[in-house]
Amino acid sequence: MTPTTETTVGIGGAAESTDMVLNIGPQHPSTHGVLRLRLVLDGERIVHAEPVIGYMHRGAEKLFEARDYRQIIMLANRHDWLSAFSNELGVVLAVERMLGMEVPARAVWTRTLLAELNRVLNHLMFLGSYPLELGGITPVFYAFREREVLQNVMEEVSGGRMHYMFNRVGGLKEDLPAGWTSRARAAVSAVRSRMDVFDDLVLGNEIFRGRTRGVGVLSADAVHAYGVSGPIARASGVDFDLRRDEPYLAYGELHDVLKVVTRREGDCLARFESLLEQTHNALDLADACLDRVADLPPGPVNQRLPKVLKAPEGHTYAWTENPLGINGYYLVSKGEKTPYRLKLRSASYNNIQALTELLPGTLVADMVAILGSMFFVVGDIDK
Repeated sequence: MTPTTETTVGIGGAAESTDMVLNIGPQHPSTHGVLRLRLVLDGERIVHAEPVIGYMHRGAEKLFEARDYRQIIMLANRHDWLSAFSNELGVVLAVERMLGMEVPARAVWTRTLLAELNRVLNHLMFLGSYPLELGGITPVFYAFREREVLQNVMEEVSGGRMHYMFNRVGGLKEDLPAGWTSRARAAVSAVRSRMDVFDDLVLGNEIFRGRTRGVGVLSADAVHAYGVSGPIARASGVDFDLRRDEPYLAYGELHDVLKVVTRREGDCLARFESLLEQTHNALDLADACLDRVADLPPGPVNQRLPKVLKAPEGHTYAWTENPLGINGYYLVSKGEKTPYRLKLRSASYNNIQALTELLPGTLVADMVAILGSMFFVVGDIDK
């Protein structure tokens, strides 16, 4: 076998037996922000891929230790800026578990409703941006139209457009505005009536299917090895969803509506199909929650808390099924008003590791299709 050497592009020439090292990013349209991919190429085929992270690191986990239990909600809110409500939720669930606190039923159902609306908002962004990365411009305009409809009701209830800050330890910031449930129901109905755009315009497009079918196949074994979760894992046949398998909030009472979407192929197309079908189901869950909230009697949406909130000494772990996968919160308390340690396990951080398995053996031309189908947010990696 002919010995080969590596040559970094821009420094040396490339002989016939020389591998080429190519940097994609950290500032590159295909990397969703400041992610860097270090690729080793043999011609146009990738032989080695290394995601290089940390360019956007905020040190949130260290900042958790210097903020009290009310303030850390703001820090956790921002790592996945497309899933702000769900991010807040995991933190308050962990603190409530440490306190042994029961949350009013009205808050439980409202949290579940808003978490599913947030799931739809997250997925719509990727349903529009992924075809855009493959050259299909039109779907992103439809995606933003539907997002605006849902953003309006989320902004009305919380006062925030992207970073809602609506969760509180013990419940929610405040009750729903008068007439909001009717407006939310109309918004869900409007979005559902136009979702066929993605079913027909994107999945019905031969070019899109040709670019994604059989490309970037992720095996179930690799899913388990890298800790991949969410729609990406389920697209590879891993039938696991915390909302069904370890219910929290009101999901235990929604088992008739909740559908865990799986595929067997594990390719880019399966990941997109899984995301799209999960969006349909999230709209159904939102409707079911709206029905239940309407039936609940008036009551509180939060618990009264002491002026200085301290969690008892100990530790706990809370995890949630976020839109992009499993988020985990390991909270350690020394009995003070700030966490001694709060370790965040974010979905994108684990999911993006699988690129070292997915990219080798594929063509550079397929790299963008594979990278986009991982549905990640860079802030969720560099937490």
